[in-house]
Amino acid sequence: MKSKKAKPEVDSSTEEKIKNAARTIFHKKGFAATRTRDIAEEAGINLALLNYYFRSKEKLFDIIMVESMQGFLKSVSMLLNKEDNTWEEKIEMFVSSYIDFLMGNPDLPLFVLSELRSNPSALISKMNMKELLMKSHFIKQFQEEMKKGKIAPMHPLHFLMNMVSMVIFPFIGKPIVSSIGDLKEQEFVELMQQRKKLIPHWIKMMYKVK
Repeated sequence: MKSKKAKPEVDSSTEEKIKNAARTIFHKKGFAATRTRDIAEEAGINLALLNYYFRSKEKLFDIIMVESMQGFLKSVSMLLNKEDNTWEEKIEMFVSSYIDFLMGNPDLPLFVLSELRSNPSALISKMNMKELLMKSHFIKQFQEEMKKGKIAPMHPLHFLMNMVSMVIFPFIGKPIVSSIGDLKEQEFVELMQQRKKLIPHWIKMMYKVK
């Protein structure tokens, strides 16, 4: 009687090794050009073992993107709930950290858009954005400034939508932006670095009551 071949035990260190390798390759090549064989070689394992841990490139990509977003949102939550920074300082910190995050995760914006189109409730549930943003100390500060008459009255969502979209749109539209401006990769990076200072300035000018 033939003995059944034992399956390898799940090892968390191997999982992390694969995910770290995948992040590196996805970042270098993008999702479309990445092969599972590339990830396996980067991780120093055979392809069969990678397929055992993660059934497909798509599944691995989804896990990495969600984990990356969750990690970023956790750091944003800490930033927005700091009580020793003004709302204006938090805008500068948020914009700077968000741009850095997107520079390091160039496939994330399109992943989020795809998920929002196909399964919005699942993504929103995983991210817990309502609690993170609308109940943050930052929003309380914003509302207090409105009561004092220092900020034009508005729903906080208008402010959040404008701030986030000013950061994220250039990354979503990067091929168009780069084509219009004849930008090489380094020039695009420099343009995004400039936006770290420009966006907070624009936001303050837009919302402060004269």
